Amino acid sequence: MHVLGISAFYHDSAACLVQDGRIIAAAQEERFTRKKHDDGFPVQAVRYCLREAGIKASDLSLVAFYEKPWLKFERLLETYLHFAPQGLRSFMLAMPLWLKRKLWMGDLIRDQVSYCGELLYPEHHQSHAASAFYPSPFHRAAILTLDGVGEWTSTAWGVGCGNRIELLRQVRFPHSLGLLYSAFTSYIGFKVNSGEYKVMGLAPYGEPKYAQILLDQVIDLREDGSFRLNMNYFNYCQGLTMTSAAFHDLFGGSPRKPETKLTQREMDLARSIQDVTEEAMLRMARHIRKETGERYLCLAGGVALNCVANGKILAARIFDDLWIQPAASDAGGALGAALFAWYQVAASPRRVDGCGDSQGGSFLGPAFSTDEIAEWANAAGYHYERHLPEEISVLVAELIEKGNVVGWFSGRMEFGPRALGARSILADPRNPTMQSVMNLKIKHRESFRPFAPSVLEEDAEQYFELDRPSPYMLLVAPVRSERRNHLAADQKNLFGIESLKVVRSDIPAVTHVDYSARVQTVNVRVNERYHRLLEAFRERTGCSVLINTSFNVRGEPIVCTPADAYLCFMRTEIDVLVMEDLVFYKDRQRALVETTDWKRLHELD
Repeated sequence: MHVLGISAFYHDSAACLVQDGRIIAAAQEERFTRKKHDDGFPVQAVRYCLREAGIKASDLSLVAFYEKPWLKFERLLETYLHFAPQGLRSFMLAMPLWLKRKLWMGDLIRDQVSYCGELLYPEHHQSHAASAFYPSPFHRAAILTLDGVGEWTSTAWGVGCGNRIELLRQVRFPHSLGLLYSAFTSYIGFKVNSGEYKVMGLAPYGEPKYAQILLDQVIDLREDGSFRLNMNYFNYCQGLTMTSAAFHDLFGGSPRKPETKLTQREMDLARSIQDVTEEAMLRMARHIRKETGERYLCLAGGVALNCVANGKILAARIFDDLWIQPAASDAGGALGAALFAWYQVAASPRRVDGCGDSQGGSFLGPAFSTDEIAEWANAAGYHYERHLPEEISVLVAELIEKGNVVGWFSGRMEFGPRALGARSILADPRNPTMQSVMNLKIKHRESFRPFAPSVLEEDAEQYFELDRPSPYMLLVAPVRSERRNHLAADQKNLFGIESLKVVRSDIPAVTHVDYSARVQTVNVRVNERYHRLLEAFRERTGCSVLINTSFNVRGEPIVCTPADAYLCFMRTEIDVLVMEDLVFYKDRQRALVETTDWKRLHELD
């Protein structure tokens, strides 16, 4: 039985193919179109999934779309009617797309996929819940889903057992923890649905000066984690902005204009909303544990990508363990829809083998062999050296030790927003200047943004206060105290962005200003090649950690193909590109002619 799952038309459109319960392929449409957070119908992602499974659309048993369009349309109409005549402009902008395309999802799927069989529409948060529970390593667990909004629901919790999930409680629109966080994202000057992780990264530079104002006037947060927002402070129901004039008055001024200088005020705002979000999630977790009695918790929805809050839940020992969907936002809805169809609707048995989750490291995208890449490079006329597979890890470890930044393209592309050692940029975490160098010269992004460490799973506790695997970079943990540097008095007194300059540990490039790190543990069974590289770096340096950041620049999706990787390599100050067993040195490449090379490279793909 082949089930295709699809998510589309909000952000991060994606497709997933499940074969008899096994996840065969999954990818976001943005990786193929090169349009970040592409929300269009995932035509290319669907084609990839079918190709990877070796089937045609006519072989599909079922197609599942991740939400109910008509129920979402009902919410939009009721909201517009409630606020009328306010919101007329927003209404007029939204309706044409709904009336022409979004409501006729069945016709669109049949047209774009060439599929004439059964269609299934689980609710949005059912898809999130399915993506959280079914791939998890738990036979039974509590489930928590949090995002902006689906049809009506913004937060839901329930229980999964065997092949069944049941959502028991919900918070409904317009009250939404995700939209509250996005409102602050917009107010601080970042883009909604893509800049929330910037707010999380900015928070440690600030103080929670506005947290009590938030709790007193903006959000009524109850002990059980349920909440209501004071809608006087928001404009997302009836307007084209997230926040209202009352919000701006409450927090001392107009929103920051994008790309202008960040001030201490924005840092304090980021810290305040981060602290309130953490407190809300902790209260929810405690209540869910009390109500369900379950020992484990599974999370999904865009808010579940807040790895700092996830780390706080884990550290509080509310549950014995957590499992968070790596593609927690709407992209993962495609996966959840397919799994919901297989387990909940088809009532197929679910087996948990006790050897980890069933998502396979989330390496579910396209792969390219060494021979395919060599053929591509030869046709393009680019210089490379070919090495034996067993030589690559030693060579790359040496290059990184010598201060080189390496683009690493290996195996199947990751599904979800994190690079996990397939489409990564790697560097030495011991270098105290590497964070600023990579942010400004390679990633082309804000200097305050922290980088994540990849660490050998078996060595993780030597570096971080983390007693379990974190394969998907979705938990933040403190750097161990014995690895931290003693700070002089003048260093302790540095505040805000100035604190970025302090070398805080023996792995400074991955140690945030609050001594935290967003950890990825690397297991030899899940990614042997990347594990081998970390081992080689440990043998050379005694250090089991590498900087691992996504292989892209600001404003672009993670690279998918050899052409994407080569272009990113040539447009940045990455020193060396390694694609499978081929090594491309920057100083041996001819100058890139953008207008002609970009087109030719992708034609070759």
